[in-house]
Formats: sequence, structure tokens, C-alpha cells
Amino acid sequence: MITKEATELAPVPVRAPAAAHRQPPGRKRAWDEAPRWQIYLPLGIYLVFTLVPFYWILLFALRPAGSTSLVPWPMTFDHFEKVWTERDFGIYFQNSVITGVATLLLTTGVALAGGYALARFDFRIKRGFMLALLCTQFVPGALLLVPLFQIFAQLKMINSLGSVIIAETVFQLPLSMILISGFIRNVPYSLEEAAWVDGCGRLTAFRIVVLPLLRPGLIAVGSFAFVHAWNHFLFALMFLSDQTKQTIPVGLNTLMSADSVDLGALAAGGIIAAVPVVIVFAFIQKWLITGFSAGAVKG
Repeated sequence: MITKEATELAPVPVRAPAAAHRQPPGRKRAWDEAPRWQIYLPLGIYLVFTLVPFYWILLFALRPAGSTSLVPWPMTFDHFEKVWTERDFGIYFQNSVITGVATLLLTTGVALAGGYALARFDFRIKRGFMLALLCTQFVPGALLLVPLFQIFAQLKMINSLGSVIIAETVFQLPLSMILISGFIRNVPYSLEEAAWVDGCGRLTAFRIVVLPLLRPGLIAVGSFAFVHAWNHFLFALMFLSDQTKQTIPVGLNTLMSADSVDLGALAAGGIIAAVPVVIVFAFIQKWLITGFSAGAVKG
């Protein structure tokens, strides 16, 4: 027998919501579904603006001189042979490789040491030093050409690849040092402390524990330094007067004169200058994206 008090104290059953108000799992809302043309149309416009100039360069480089065809047929490699042999692009290419690789190594090594000091040590002028590094990024390189030229002239480094390498390294160091210090801050300090407890010194702990974790950041910083040194025109033009010491950007400038421009040779030289950078980025793409995203999420 159920008493009146038991009936009043019994829990009231909760009704399940109506099936009409429930949204099946995995079904998207109407405003989340966009027509395909809204996706492919902007991508198509972007591809046109991006790929048409590259196709135009290939067209001038591969079609015969004097041809007006929009298709590079019959295909010829005479322009590449001309710029590589007659225009000394083989020498320019070698000088650019030396400059780019040396700038990469110097920038990465010095920035690694400076970035570790900024990330792991506290000193009185740390904030002022960081501000000075940031302010140097607002100074264009053209303003420092005269003092740099005088310094290299006194050191007897004019017309030497060493002057271009040092100038490129100096201008790449501030940003590289700031980036690497951010990468090092993402490495837990407790890992180094654990290595110290195990008997490692600071340098050994850095080499064994920290350095392997900085690989994506080092690749990102090194790729920036290499590409900037490979493409930079101003320092090579001002500090190198001997034709056998010039780099690819200066070599491309020699293909243009006040009276005429050899479009086929210029396009072939542009492809020679672009292909190594494209190959490098194709191989380091995974590490480069990881380096860009390092520090974006603190974990």
C-alpha cells in the first residue's frame, strides 16, 4: 500500500527531449555547409595569379628566340646553355652557394649561443638588449652601406665573398637570435637540471638534451638565412667588383642593359636561381612548418 507521503516524496521522472529537437550526430548545420564553388573559385583565382607568372618564365626560357607561341614547342635549352657558359652563371651559382651556406652556418651558430643566453640567463640589460635587437629590424641595409664599405676597405675585404657573408650574417642575427631564444624557452628547464644531476656539465647537457629538440627551429632559422643570402642583391653589388666573385642576383642584373633585354636568357637565369631554393624548401617543408608552429601553443 502506497501512502500519500511516499507519493509526494517520489522523484518526478524527467522526460526525454523530443526527437524533433535532437540533431543527429555527425550532421552539419545548414550554415556550415558551403557550396563548392565558394571554395574552388577563390582557390582558382589564387592559382591563376600565382602560377601564370611562373608559366610565363618557363615559356620564355624553353621556346626558341623570336617565337611568339604560347606553348613552348618546339622546346629548346639554348637559353640555359647560353647563360651557364657564355654568361658565367656557373661561377655565379658557385659563389651564391658558398655565400648562402656560410651565412647559414654562421647565423645559426652565433644565434644559437646568443639565444641560449637570452633564454636561460637573467642580466641587468636584458630588456634593453632585446629592444635593441628589435629596433635593428627597422633599419634598412642601404643606410649602412657607406660605413660597412669603409670598414671592409680598412680590413682589405672589398671584392671578397667574406665581406658579403659577414654583412648578411650581421643583418640576419637579430631576428634569428630572438626566434631561437623563443624555441629554447619552450624546452623545459627541468630537463637540463636532470642532466646536471646525472653529472653532465652545462655544455654537455645542452648538446645532449636541448639541441636535439631545437632541430625544427634551427632548420627554420637556417632556411631564412640561406634564402636571404641567396636572393640579396645590394651587398653583392656594392662589395664585389670582380665578375668572378659576383653572385646570381648580380648576374641576373647583367642580362639587362639600357638598350635591350634578352628575355630568354633572363628567364633561364631566373629559373636557375629559383630551382635550388624550391628544392631546399621541398625537402625541409615538414621541419619548417614544425619550426613555425613551435611556441604558438604553450604546453
